[in-house]
Amino acid sequence: MLRVTNLRKEFENVVAVDGVSLDVRRGEVFGLLGPNGAGKTTTIRTVLNIIEPDSGEITFDGRPFTPEMWNHIGYLPEERGLYRKSKIINTILYFAALKGISAHEAKPLAQHWLERFDLKDTPFRKVEELSKGNQQKVQLICALIHNPQLLILDEPFSGLDPVNQILLKDILMELRTHDIAIVFSTHQMEQVEKLCDNICLINKGREVLGGSLMEIKKNYGTNSVHVEFEGDGSFLKNIESVKRADVYQNYAELELTDIGKSDELLSTMNGKIALRKFEIVEPSLNSIFVNVVGMPVEPRPSPPPPPRLPQREVSVNHDPRVRKAMISVSLASLMCVVLIGYQVIQKEPSMSTIGLLVLGILGSVWQYIRLRKNVERDLLKKSLEVDKA
Repeated sequence: MLRVTNLRKEFENVVAVDGVSLDVRRGEVFGLLGPNGAGKTTTIRTVLNIIEPDSGEITFDGRPFTPEMWNHIGYLPEERGLYRKSKIINTILYFAALKGISAHEAKPLAQHWLERFDLKDTPFRKVEELSKGNQQKVQLICALIHNPQLLILDEPFSGLDPVNQILLKDILMELRTHDIAIVFSTHQMEQVEKLCDNICLINKGREVLGGSLMEIKKNYGTNSVHVEFEGDGSFLKNIESVKRADVYQNYAELELTDIGKSDELLSTMNGKIALRKFEIVEPSLNSIFVNVVGMPVEPRPSPPPPPRLPQREVSVNHDPRVRKAMISVSLASLMCVVLIGYQVIQKEPSMSTIGLLVLGILGSVWQYIRLRKNVERDLLKKSLEVDKA
């Protein structure tokens, strides 16, 4: 059905997808997994030709994608893509029209899916009037209305309560029996375990784990123990025979250094917690995910920068150019005042001379102000360059 080979996409020297390959068959639920920023959504958008890949091959039923093939694909994006002011039925009919289905054909299909998702009484309400979960269901209907052969869902369970998650799971299982290929990306590992046949786990744009979910769990499950208890199980992390421990409120998943030490582990627990269940099992997909990808490393917080002084006034006043100009203006002004005073004392004031002296003072002050502004502009520019660095 869908085959992706050595897909690569780079954005401004950041490789978002690096050599990812997928092989999705009809009647299969395929999980595309990875931590935040791993490249899942970029992979999906590249497959859908929303983003053009830099290299790699994408085929649908053994052939390169053509415009006609897009009408056989349903897509649910992670972000809301609905017109909030539009009525629900109009929104569904609009998306059906985009897939080449007339309103006459789409209306009974819309009514069918509205009933399946328990929205039969809402067709003439506006999208913005619905809860987040019901908006998600409307968006799912828009992805299903044209009966796609390939269904791609990005975080389909987002906003759905447990009852509606079960409803969606039942619908996906029903679609699977109709030979529809389903690809979905999610952070909810328990849903992947319930639904998926095969998975691809990517991290930092690269495929790090892939294949049959059953085989993957089998390969990672040789030394794992599931424990249910009452009490404080935090001590389980410090037991010598425990290689890795995921401890929760009332249960824990433990990976042992040697499964033969399970009896020793059981003895260590005795008396410290009230044990309800002790079982050697395959690890959960969540444990495999953490084991392969690793726990995120939280960066140390940077120390706050030292407080900046009000550099504009301080720096300008202490600039050598400004200080030199200030001294020159002061001396020139003082000389002019002395000369004007002498003219007045001699009782032979020359208005032209006094006028020239006043103009000299004003000229010196104007030059000082212009120099000060130039210096202030230079210092501000340097300060901005420091902030950017």
